[in-house]
Amino acid sequence: MRRRTRDHDAVGARARSVLEVILRLGDATGPQILEELPAIPSYSALRSILRALEDKGLVQHRAKDLKYVYRATVSKSVTSRRVLARVLDTYFGGQPEHAMKALLDLSRDKNHQIDFDALQRLIDQARREGR
Repeated sequence: MRRRTRDHDAVGARARSVLEVILRLGDATGPQILEELPAIPSYSALRSILRALEDKGLVQHRAKDLKYVYRATVSKSVTSRRVLARVLDTYFGGQPEHAMKALLDLSRDKNHQIDFDALQRLIDQARREGR
């Protein structure tokens, strides 16, 4: 019997990409995942990645209409915090203010509306909580 570790950080870049697709779609079949990730060379390679993700306890599957449908066993919020922490360390030297500046610059470039009042409430709450 294989040991399930649920270790998010012990998966490679391709496996992380597959998990991200499954998280985004909610439920996903192999062909749906391949459509989203053209860098995966074959369905056989995808099956190997999915098996590894299942062995780690990060996804599970069920049979539906002669296909396997995959679903993440980890929440988006847990996974997103881990991904964001990795991005923060890798690209912003672990400095949240640098990441926030990049987000604000990106939103300006993409014409996204920012709710500055909501951001201020979050900052105030974090200060009250000592974060």
